[in-house]
Amino acid sequence: MTAAESVRIAMFSTKSYEKPRFAALVPDNMSVTYQEARLTTKTTSLAVGHDVVCCFTHDQVDAQAIASLADAGIRLIALRSAGFNNVDLRAAENHGIPVVRVPAYSPFAVAEHAMALVLCLNRKIHKAHNRVRELNFSLEGLEGFDLHGKTFGIVGTGEIGEKMARIAHGFGCRVIAYSKEKSQELMKEGWVEYVDFDRVLRESDVLSLHVPLTPETDHLLDAQAFERIKPGAMLINTGRGALIDASALVTALKKGQIGSAGLDVYEEEEGVFFEDLSDKVLQDDVLARLLTFNNVLITSHQAFLTREALDNIASTTVDNIRAFFESGETRNAVTSDANMKQ
Repeated sequence: MTAAESVRIAMFSTKSYEKPRFAALVPDNMSVTYQEARLTTKTTSLAVGHDVVCCFTHDQVDAQAIASLADAGIRLIALRSAGFNNVDLRAAENHGIPVVRVPAYSPFAVAEHAMALVLCLNRKIHKAHNRVRELNFSLEGLEGFDLHGKTFGIVGTGEIGEKMARIAHGFGCRVIAYSKEKSQELMKEGWVEYVDFDRVLRESDVLSLHVPLTPETDHLLDAQAFERIKPGAMLINTGRGALIDASALVTALKKGQIGSAGLDVYEEEEGVFFEDLSDKVLQDDVLARLLTFNNVLITSHQAFLTREALDNIASTTVDNIRAFFESGETRNAVTSDANMKQ
C-alpha cells in the first residue's frame, strides 16, 4: 500500500483510556475499529474487512487464530505491548504476517510501580489506610524495616531492571543482580554487583523480577527455588505472571519462607485482570488463596499505566503501522527466534 491508500485497523481488548490517544494520532488514511473483546479463535471474525489487528497482552494470538486472521486478509499484527509470549510467532511467519511491538513504552512506569509495591508492603500502607478509615489509629502490626542498607536483588537488568537498580541504589540499598546481558552503564557506575542466580536468591532481602517470559524463565521461581531464597525475603513481580509458580508461592508464604509478596501479574490472570468481577465468584482457587494473605499485595497488571506510557504505546503502535504500509518497513519486529533482553 501507499500512503494514500486506506488502512483498516481492528483493535482488540480496547480500554476507554486508549481510544482518545489513538484517535488523536491516526492519520486520515487510517481507520480504527475499537473492540472491547479479546482476540481469540472465537473472535477472529471481528477482524474480517481489516488490514491490521492490534493486540494487547491478554489476546490469544495462537496458531489457530493466526490461520483465521490470514484467511481474513490480515497483513500485520501490531502489539501494544513489549511482551509477545501470547503470539505464536512461528505460525505468523508461516502465514507471512509480520509481528511488531512496542519495545519500551516506559520502563520508568514499571520500575516505579515495583518500588511502590515494596514501600507499601514494607510500611504496611494498605493496612494503615484501611484501619484509619475505620478510625483505628493503632500502630500495632505496622512495623516495617529500613530499606537503607538492605540487599536488593534484581533478576534481569534490561530497560526496566536497570531503572529498578537505580531506584534501589537511591534508597541506599546494596544492589545485586543476575542477568544474561549485563548493563554496561550500571557496571561502569559501580552501583550493581552481578552475581549468579543462586546468590541473588540466597542474599536478597528484596527480590524483584524483570525478565520476559520464555521457555527458560517459565516458573523461574518454583518450589525448589523458593527453598533457596533467603527466609523472610520480600518478592516483587511486575514482569510476567508465569515467572512464578503461584501454587509454590502459596506454600512458601504459609511456611514463612517468603515474608511478603507484591504481584502486579499472575500466571492465570487472563480473563481476570483488567475485568470487573466484583459481582461474580472468583473461580481461580490459587488466586483466591493469595488474596487471603495479609502480607500479599496484588495489583491488576497496572504497572505500565501512566500517561507517558500510554502516549508512547499509542504513538509507537501508529508509527509501526504507518511504516509498514507506507514503505514496507517492519519497525520493532519480532520473529520466532527473538530473544528479549534479560
